[in-house]
Amino acid sequence: MHRTLKAALALLCLAELIASTPLPTSSSNLKLSDITRRIQQLNRGAQVPCNDTRVAQVAFTDRKLLEQELLCQAATALAKVTRCKKDYEPLITSLQSLHGQTSCSLSTDNEIYLRNFLPALGNFTQALYRRTSATAAN
Repeated sequence: MHRTLKAALALLCLAELIASTPLPTSSSNLKLSDITRRIQQLNRGAQVPCNDTRVAQVAFTDRKLLEQELLCQAATALAKVTRCKKDYEPLITSLQSLHGQTSCSLSTDNEIYLRNFLPALGNFTQALYRRTSATAAN
């Protein structure tokens, strides 16, 4: 009888732990995959004249910064592109809805071409998508 009680208690504790862990929402996964898809479309299509535009470099590999901060910085960097704004507006909107911040700090000391920025952003969002999908599967 003690074994049954211990097993039941262990199951209850496990169920409580699982219930208290927030699961990533499928809407954020959809937005991440949408961002990645849009970047791939931009890179596959005809070269957009704005790809020669310089934007602030975002340190996507910086482990000290939160993912939300990096998404905010990416949105801010893209929002400063004035030419071809219509091409990048859906990306900006998706990024802004993911990070939920109103502003973030972005240094303009280092700039890169937009044609180099977009693949880095695509790799970052794809890694986030994989991470959140793996977390949801567990």
